[in-house]
Amino acid sequence: MITFQELQEGVYDPNIFKCVFLAGGPGSGKSFVVRTTTGGLGMVIVNSDDLFEKKMEEAGLDQGKPEDIFSDEGQALRDRAKQVTTRRQDMWMDGRLGIIVDGTGKDTVKIGRQKRLFDQLGYDTYMIFVNTSLDVAQERNMKRKRKLEPKAVESMWNAVQRNIGAFQSMFGRGNFVIVDNNKDISDGDIFAAATKEIRKLIKSKPNKPQAKKWIANELKKKARGDTGTVGTGRGGGRRQRVSPDKLKDIKKSGFSKFARRTG
Repeated sequence: MITFQELQEGVYDPNIFKCVFLAGGPGSGKSFVVRTTTGGLGMVIVNSDDLFEKKMEEAGLDQGKPEDIFSDEGQALRDRAKQVTTRRQDMWMDGRLGIIVDGTGKDTVKIGRQKRLFDQLGYDTYMIFVNTSLDVAQERNMKRKRKLEPKAVESMWNAVQRNIGAFQSMFGRGNFVIVDNNKDISDGDIFAAATKEIRKLIKSKPNKPQAKKWIANELKKKARGDTGTVGTGRGGGRRQRVSPDKLKDIKKSGFSKFARRTG
């Protein structure tokens, strides 16, 4: 019988072999958008900012002061946060978990390199590009706990905007979703179409040969009673909650439905 833990880990994870890259400058509202469009799917989130902010607080640095953020100590803390986050991502990838890579999108070379690695493992890769005007980004930046200088916001906003065409070519139009987040709303109704499109992509079954081979091998290990890679890299970081309805559906239909979805 499949346990509750197994339903959420390794080969039984609801969204294995799915990777969503986020792009958008400071103040674009990426966190709100990803909660609205992918909330409840149980994907793990790769984002060094959470750990960086925690380390800054522990060190007595003020997140609201750019001079503290960009000080030697602040940047050393950022580097350590990125190193820890990278190790977590590597572990999650070992288990082929569904992953959301939260970033600004200012570096197309870096994202291209990461995307190729996920592709080689058999992941289906997508991008959610959160778009705002510069004025909206500046206004929201000033409301954030960790503020950036207006010039830094403008520089990053321009860099991200220049990359829209490159990302469309990199991911393909069918796997590239632009979300307009200019309006200050709280109910998320404006994202209905984007949410439907994104969830349809994420819930599609893995089809790449590498993914099918890995899944088959893991299921053989499970049949033999081996642990395999189930549970690898679960500790640390943030993970979305899987909606109760989705868990109930998986648990009710068990192995047979899973095999049909991934076969």
